[in-house]
Amino acid sequence: MSAMQRKKRTEAFLLGNEAVAEGALLAGCSFYAGYPITPSTEIMEVMARRLPHVENGVFLQMEDEIASAGAIIGASLAGRKVMTATSGPGFSLMQEQIGYACMTETPLVIVNVMRGGSSTGLPTSPGQGDVQQARWGAHGDHPIIVFSAADVRECLEMTITAFNYAEKYRTPVILLLDEITAHTREKIEIPRPGEFEVLSRLRPTMPPEWYKPYEETVRGVPPMPPIGTGYRFHVTGLTHDPLGFPTSRPDEVKAVTERMFRKIDRFFHDIQLVDHDQTEDADTLVIAYGSVARSARLAVRQAREAGVKAGLLSLKTLFPFPRPHVEKLLRTCKLVLVPEMNMGQISREVKRVNCGITTIRTINRVDGQIITPSQILKEIA
Repeated sequence: MSAMQRKKRTEAFLLGNEAVAEGALLAGCSFYAGYPITPSTEIMEVMARRLPHVENGVFLQMEDEIASAGAIIGASLAGRKVMTATSGPGFSLMQEQIGYACMTETPLVIVNVMRGGSSTGLPTSPGQGDVQQARWGAHGDHPIIVFSAADVRECLEMTITAFNYAEKYRTPVILLLDEITAHTREKIEIPRPGEFEVLSRLRPTMPPEWYKPYEETVRGVPPMPPIGTGYRFHVTGLTHDPLGFPTSRPDEVKAVTERMFRKIDRFFHDIQLVDHDQTEDADTLVIAYGSVARSARLAVRQAREAGVKAGLLSLKTLFPFPRPHVEKLLRTCKLVLVPEMNMGQISREVKRVNCGITTIRTINRVDGQIITPSQILKEIA
């Protein structure tokens, strides 16, 4: 892109939360239902201002997070690209609806701006305690995609990515931020429509009477028509057959469950997104995500200046866990550091992959304060 083209792009000082809303609108989001909760509320505020000016845009403030999740499921089934945003307590309330969206294979995006502590905890302080909940919060066996963002630019980009993957794989996608990332304000360029890929769900081309909403396909992702367009199909949270009707036949139960996993498992290479920073010759590797990855980036740079071969693997995808990227580096590094604002949630995944290959050391902070570059540098050195 030329310098002249770059100058024509809009520049703005945005909070991470505001960048999420901008990304959602660029991705084609036309329906938002939510309930305000610190520290995610700015996302809702921007969508409340902007969506009424979008063609067919709908914004709803619901009575609670349970209703919010239900509303976006319904709107998605009607053909809309949908999103809601919340924080830990609201995310807990949404879990049953998330499970319903997994079973019905309904595309949607949920942004969880994590804060510290359990229960109401530390509403205005950062934390990363919802990582495993994002993967396993809803009961039962189901696949799900969980992304993270480390800075304001990534908030915009990963929101667009979340919408694309929700549509592409017909699945809920969770985007995890932490309070630091959400409330950091930075100058970024807002891309123009056409400068990035925007995907939409596959729609059926066969006659309505031939359509099977949960039929096996080559990619494992059945086409999905908007309800009310002539393609009648049954939607239920019960285990269902290819037509969507409840079933307890072992062969049909097994088939639908395995297909839901297969549509994600077969495309790990497409879904597992990471950034490498000086990992090629690293003896000491830092694996981080969210705002902690920014601290780690500076710590790695300072370690390099001091002559230490350090590198950073920044995780944009948390689940499916990017095992191939991690495993390859575990075999070449003498020490791996995993800093997190929790008692060790991604480090569990790293240790599971490691299987004793190299030394894993965790850096954990749960006092509502950020992990600083100096904390990480001290462990690197």
